[in-house]
Amino acid sequence: MGLTSGDGRVLILGAAGQLGCELRRSFAGGGEVLAVDRSVADLARPEQLRKFVREVRPDVILNAAAYTAVDRAESETELAMAINGIAPGVLAEEALRLDALLVHYSTDYVFDGLKKDAWTETDTPNPQNTYGATKLAGERAIQQVGGRHLIFRTSWVYGPHGKNFLLTMLRLGKERDRLSVVDDQTGAPTTSIELADATAKVVAGIREGRFGEAADWAGVYHMSCGGATTWFGFTQAIFARAGKLLDGKTPELTAIGTADYPTPAKRPRNSVMSNAKLRERFGVELAAWPVALDAVMVALNS
Repeated sequence: MGLTSGDGRVLILGAAGQLGCELRRSFAGGGEVLAVDRSVADLARPEQLRKFVREVRPDVILNAAAYTAVDRAESETELAMAINGIAPGVLAEEALRLDALLVHYSTDYVFDGLKKDAWTETDTPNPQNTYGATKLAGERAIQQVGGRHLIFRTSWVYGPHGKNFLLTMLRLGKERDRLSVVDDQTGAPTTSIELADATAKVVAGIREGRFGEAADWAGVYHMSCGGATTWFGFTQAIFARAGKLLDGKTPELTAIGTADYPTPAKRPRNSVMSNAKLRERFGVELAAWPVALDAVMVALNS
């Protein structure tokens, strides 16, 4: 789902990460795509970032860069805030100056996880860890600036590239005979492939004028795969599809509670988000998580 040709310049930040890799694919073949990593555009250095965006003059900025080490953020608060909280505001200011579209990705961790039903965009954020707090700060920095912006909150992101839960489980599955996995946190595992393809569809529609003016569509949207499971259920599904990726092994899985696996950062118990607003506004819906998982396993097996 590339953009139509002659669509100007798309800047992808965080190009080496799992989402950045897929955005490069989904935006290829239309317009000029400039994909850069931290060595070129460092979100921890806001003034360098500002200067870079002014030189590049993109029409679309896709910010797939983030500080995502959730537990380490508890001890690296300033760095996490610089990348997740301050840099998005800088990008929003420069996008406004250029009348460019800024697409930014946020997280289910802006919520406390205490709600029983799926989270909607109108629910009040209440992050329980530093990572969530810095991501919420980034959302608010963008909203304060305004302009042509989309903030996509997603959850449990993984894919065939980068560092993520699925690749970790496949590695541990080969190394160990037994694994204990948390079974009392619920969410929707979401693939970088689905995120990138959905983003490309929304951006193409905006650039073609199908969704009206920025006032009609700018804001926060939840963008995750359909359905829900636990980390334990997700691991079971991974191993059931792993085949040769596990070298013929089938590790024994044990379900444990959050209390049995203490971490520096507190995790929300319920991360399931409603995608109704995304579907109603843009006509875009991500695949159900098991279907999306199938596609990733096919990519890895090939």
